[in-house]
Amino acid sequence: MLSHLEKYKGIRPGAILDHELRKRKLSITSFAFSIQEDQRTIEAIAHGEISLDPSIATKAEKALGIDTGTFMELQQYYEAKIKLEAERRKFHPNLSMLRSILFWDTDINRIDWEKHSKFVIQRVFERGNEAEKEEITRFYGLEKVNAVLSQKFPTGEIHVMGHLKVR
Repeated sequence: MLSHLEKYKGIRPGAILDHELRKRKLSITSFAFSIQEDQRTIEAIAHGEISLDPSIATKAEKALGIDTGTFMELQQYYEAKIKLEAERRKFHPNLSMLRSILFWDTDINRIDWEKHSKFVIQRVFERGNEAEKEEITRFYGLEKVNAVLSQKFPTGEIHVMGHLKVR
């Protein structure tokens, strides 16, 4: 499994355990019994309610024939991903400057502002008011905003920071 570790990085190890059990047509109950763990514990791990601890990870790897340390390494990657996502969410535009109606189809507090920058810029410049456009331009920078908008409106006109630009 270590050779395939790259494709599993950032995925919750409990989900991978659950996938392995389903693939092998093993029930959580029978698997838990075979590794001498409580069924509710294995269910909680599989459903993401608790993390995979080293003791259970080692037992599961041995029972499934997976390289020792794989689940714990995946747990570390997953935890790092969660921390990174939390850090990214701290950096966002001033949300008090953006009307929530602009993002009616998503929770504004869960937007990954970097990953979805193109979507955010396009949405604000299509439907936002001047103050919202200014805040998005301040946050992303004029160069990035212009780059996104020139892809969206290659031959038309766009308004950046109150200035009409004709291409």
